[in-house]
Amino acid sequence: MNQVNRRNFLRLAGAGAAAAATVPVAQAMSAATTMPVTQTAKPDTNIADALKVPRNEHSMPGLFPGRVALVKNPGAVKDNTIVEQEVYDMIARSMLELTGEKKLKKAWLRFVSPGDRIGLKVNPVAGKSLSTSHEVVRSVIAQLELSGIERSQITIWDRREFELTDVGFTAENYPGIKVVGTEQMDKEGLYYGKDGKLYGEHMIDRDWYYWADVEGEYDEYTMPYMVNGGKYSYFTKIVTQDLDKIINIPILKNAGATVTLALKNLAYGSVSNTGRLHAKLWSETCAQVCAFAPLRDKVVLNIVDGIKGCFNGGPGANPQFFCDYNAIITGSDPVAVDRIGYDIVLAKRIAEGLQKEGSPTALEFMLQAERLSLGVADRSRIDLREVVVA
Repeated sequence: MNQVNRRNFLRLAGAGAAAAATVPVAQAMSAATTMPVTQTAKPDTNIADALKVPRNEHSMPGLFPGRVALVKNPGAVKDNTIVEQEVYDMIARSMLELTGEKKLKKAWLRFVSPGDRIGLKVNPVAGKSLSTSHEVVRSVIAQLELSGIERSQITIWDRREFELTDVGFTAENYPGIKVVGTEQMDKEGLYYGKDGKLYGEHMIDRDWYYWADVEGEYDEYTMPYMVNGGKYSYFTKIVTQDLDKIINIPILKNAGATVTLALKNLAYGSVSNTGRLHAKLWSETCAQVCAFAPLRDKVVLNIVDGIKGCFNGGPGANPQFFCDYNAIITGSDPVAVDRIGYDIVLAKRIAEGLQKEGSPTALEFMLQAERLSLGVADRSRIDLREVVVA
């Protein structure tokens, strides 16, 4: 990436992160005040189109609606370094707790089959210091291989290919595994091909889109990171064409007074032209994009990397707010997983004096997802299977 483009991208990314954090914070503050809050009408979307597509046996919330396995291990981090064997064992234990199986291979085969093309949706957006950890990703891959999945069937993916590279998700570090992003550059750091089109434009599927009545307008520097402007956010071909199953591996971190975990990682990582969606449709986008078949019917498992995370300053990387949660959260139900993750982050924020209690508004995107039959947001209906490893 040339210097001008990187500087402008960081400006855009910073604005997007700020918007993502500010919207939930503002909502939470409004919910806490006794003064009346004026509710403005939300822009129209095409969510009705998503609901017309028949569901299948893999559709969210998957095999175990409302069930979440939480494994905590204070030994997961030693001398500020993640202990990979501990992480492997934590993920294995979470799979057994979630499924009720006695054998790890059988637990994984509840979700994947030897012939599946499997995508691992990581989150490298905040950089090396707050990315989905390699220890978690390598452990997932090892357990997939144990279950009969070949490395050639596995893809590590996210929205921006250069971010994957920056944090070490490369072909060199993951031999035999495809690593790909929607927004791409060539070897010279150029975003446009000889045909004058963005490389990212070749990666979007115009047959699948999230339409919202909000216009996206970008300059020459920010366009490569949005792929297109206008009112359409197109799904990446990675999810519509290249994969049969998706395993979602977000990080345990906050976005203002709420969290950016399973639903957010999927929704904002899978479509183009997202800059327009933060201010007016943050909650709607998190929920509604996941209701479209390429995500709803393919995401079979969510494994939250809660080994290291943050409790404030997210979703960007602010080291003063980093913490060791020493946790793995696993479930087929992304809504229930997000709710348990939210409770963990909220408890930390309260302990740190950042807020005194939670806000129903911080749960809004989960409640919307629940109404779309994507999972369970009601804490009283979640079957939490918690294990603390001594």
